[in-house]
Amino acid sequence: MSDDHQHGGTVDHDHLIDWREHGVKIIPGDSLDPNTAQTPGMNRAAAINRARAGAEKIWAGTVVIDANAKTGAHHHGDLESIIYVVKGRARMRWGDKLEYVAEAGPGDFIFVPPYVPHQEINASRDEVLQCVVVRSGQEPIVVNLDIEPVEKPEGVLWKDPIHK
Repeated sequence: MSDDHQHGGTVDHDHLIDWREHGVKIIPGDSLDPNTAQTPGMNRAAAINRARAGAEKIWAGTVVIDANAKTGAHHHGDLESIIYVVKGRARMRWGDKLEYVAEAGPGDFIFVPPYVPHQEINASRDEVLQCVVVRSGQEPIVVNLDIEPVEKPEGVLWKDPIHK
């Protein structure tokens, strides 16, 4: 093993990388930052971003929606979002008039493509909905929308092309 590896760094174009300062970061769950873009009806908190962890290409945090509550309609610009349901039941509505609906429970992943108008709804009347969110960029893009939703959204059961 080279001497550089034994001392906690590697040579990168004649620069020694300090892995202690520029390596793995642990962000305790009780120290997330609520000072991030918000949508009415939910509480977002940042865990991983440029300021807190030095991330350059992703943002990650949590979302909590109270029992029997829903967010306002919104989208996240050109960012892709992944929502992982930790606890509770998420009802997602999406589309120009929020005309589509699907539900996800603990252990399920939800993918939201860029610019898709959507709304998160806590489908439980008595349990908090807790999710982890990961986005494809650092910008805190939240475009809150004024949408009059259709009364009866169309249920969508998604099957990926591989497992039809």
